[in-house]
Amino acid sequence: MSGISGTKRLFAVILVSLRATAALAVVLCCVYPLALWALGQGIFPARANGSFVVRDGRVIGSRLIGRSFSGPGYFHPRPSAAGAGYDAAASGGSNLGPLSAALVGETAARVRAYRLENDLAPGALVPADAVTSSASGLDPHISAANAEIQGRRVARARGLSDEEISGFIERSTEGRDLWLLGEKRVNVLLLNAALDAASRRHEDRAVPEGK
Repeated sequence: MSGISGTKRLFAVILVSLRATAALAVVLCCVYPLALWALGQGIFPARANGSFVVRDGRVIGSRLIGRSFSGPGYFHPRPSAAGAGYDAAASGGSNLGPLSAALVGETAARVRAYRLENDLAPGALVPADAVTSSASGLDPHISAANAEIQGRRVARARGLSDEEISGFIERSTEGRDLWLLGEKRVNVLLLNAALDAASRRHEDRAVPEGK
């Protein structure tokens, strides 16, 4: 009889465990995720959906993830060690330390290229973020100082004045987090998108009526 009683108790414990597992599965795998999804969609849907940047009905990127830009008429992001550059599937830094000869040589080459690209004097100071990659390789921002230096090149390429470019930079500048942490920074994607949008509006106004 004691054996039968022990078996019943064992099955009772197993049944309670299965019920607890099922209840936790429903709560943690269904109710909790759905509640968070509904909360995100209701309070901050843009952020919950990836903070996508949409222009003319087309997604051109995310304000949270940098992307490469080339050409004199665009602001360039900081270097990236994520894959071939800004590869979201290969996020990461170079993992090279400050005593690495490879890092020193690579940084020196970037400094020379940055000065040449932006028409700076050979000994001109270069912002650190212009020649070093971020830990994630996906940083969407550059420093305000970096943007101002690049602004002169972009202004010449787009036929704009330095004052006009400074206005674009100012409107795309983000302040410190919580007004205390970090430095003022510029989102490269949003800045370049604003410049392209302004160029399209200018071209539309330049088209003769009826054309």
